[in-house]
Amino acid sequence: MIHRVGPARPRGGSGMLTQALASSIRSHGGEVRTASEVTKILVQGDKVRGVQTASGDILSARAVISNVHVKITFLSLLDHVLRPALRSRIESISVGNGFGMVVRCAMKQLPKYRRDEAVNSDIVRGLQLLCPTTAYLQDAYADYLRGIPSQDPAAVAMTFSAIDPTLAPQGKHTLFIWGQYYPYRLRDGRSWERLRRAEARKLLKVVDRFAPGTSRNLIDMYIQSPIDIEQKHAMPNANVMHVEMTLDQMFMFRPLPELSQYATPFEGLFLSSAGMHPGGGIFGAAGYNCSRVVRRYLRKRFF
Repeated sequence: MIHRVGPARPRGGSGMLTQALASSIRSHGGEVRTASEVTKILVQGDKVRGVQTASGDILSARAVISNVHVKITFLSLLDHVLRPALRSRIESISVGNGFGMVVRCAMKQLPKYRRDEAVNSDIVRGLQLLCPTTAYLQDAYADYLRGIPSQDPAAVAMTFSAIDPTLAPQGKHTLFIWGQYYPYRLRDGRSWERLRRAEARKLLKVVDRFAPGTSRNLIDMYIQSPIDIEQKHAMPNANVMHVEMTLDQMFMFRPLPELSQYATPFEGLFLSSAGMHPGGGIFGAAGYNCSRVVRRYLRKRFF
């Protein structure tokens, strides 16, 4: 069974959302620095004054918005000024066990889920949830709970080049596969470094099951195991939602009651990451909500 999960929306220009966002910032007079890692949030008293980068540059600001993990924000970037009581509260936030991995493939051609080209062209323009039954999904989750990669993982295949040809060379395509369930913490001393390639091949086989012959069109692949996701994106435990989506960490409790309004005990510091309500996702709701709080704060400073 192939479930078509919503339309994959065309993207203008280079086709990359991040570049579109950067372009919007520049058009409003902003500056984007992509190779300037922030190592410290600067605070005077209880008021934020700016940030310091790895190169030693100091950028002054009336407001700082942190989109990195809430624990990294406080336990790393604010470690030098964090009081014991708040530190203890931040440390108590449950991050949980990451649940997925992704394989990004360069392909000679798109998967063929149906022989009818008209039908197939419609399928590849959406996201393809490759999961035959609810029992299959439950078994995949049961493996995860045992601390092992799912024997038969559920996968979401994403073929964005079907609607945006700028994402691949002419005549070639992209295939991204998000797989569940893949625990960050493995049992029995297993190592992701040893498992990552075999698990990537397993995900390709899932696509092969629904679109036979897909793996024969593979040119190359970029694997992001849970460990890779954590290291590349500074995302503890590879949890893409940053902190557990449990009832005690949702709504007005996310990630803590005293941080749930996107502001912090440090005046001028705001939070917009996936660890804020309503969680992660490309729809950017946490960032949108945070922007409204920041706007009110800056207006109050002027008037």
